[in-house]
Amino acid sequence: MPAEPASAALPLAAARRRRLRADRARQLADVLRHQILAGGFPDGVLPLEDALAADFRASRNTVRQALDLLRGEQIVARQPGVGTVVVCEKFPHGLERLQGLAETLHEHGRVTNEVRTVGPVGAPGPVAHRLGLPEHADVLCVERLRRLNGLPLSLDLSYLPMDIGAELLGCDLENTDVFRLLEQLTGGPLGHAEITLEAVNADAHSAAVLQAPRGAAVLMLERLTHLPDGRPVDLEFIRFRGDRITMSGVLRRSL
Repeated sequence: MPAEPASAALPLAAARRRRLRADRARQLADVLRHQILAGGFPDGVLPLEDALAADFRASRNTVRQALDLLRGEQIVARQPGVGTVVVCEKFPHGLERLQGLAETLHEHGRVTNEVRTVGPVGAPGPVAHRLGLPEHADVLCVERLRRLNGLPLSLDLSYLPMDIGAELLGCDLENTDVFRLLEQLTGGPLGHAEITLEAVNADAHSAAVLQAPRGAAVLMLERLTHLPDGRPVDLEFIRFRGDRITMSGVLRRSL
């Protein structure tokens, strides 16, 4: 096979260098993002570009590209006379314990709920199936916009069997986690929950309610909670603003 002409190889080599630098910038941005969210810069100011380049053994161009990625995510911003500063605060949401949002984030401020919808509806087939109910059985539907210190954080849609859900209608849904109310009504702690977490694009409705750009990525947490006897009692579809929440947990390998 004939050798590639030198004139054709030059653009390919340049493209490869750009790709490698972009890969390195993405990798550096991942490390810096973790440091920022873990509180690695207590004063809220990142080191100068030269210092970052020396610390990570990267070129200044790579550092600048990495910071550009973080600026695009609205995690940092350039402040004249100061440098690159942290402008985003994400709140930690653990995945190891079954807790309501107010319980999970109590160290970070006050969670309040705007109840947008509450009342009985005919359960869609898949919802009835997940809750172990007859097809088209009535369920209580509750949609709440949840705020932390006044900032929109999540849009929660919950379905509950009516024999339990009806009792929630007279409860303080604006200031109390549904989990806490369910435990008060059933007289004991909840059992376990099955969860699925994925990224979805915000539809027009949820984007407007969460005050997020339409089409922005949001974290969708689907959670089916059971009583201690195994009965499913609460099916939730929770859309979190991805720029304000971070999910974490500890995984242990078993052989």
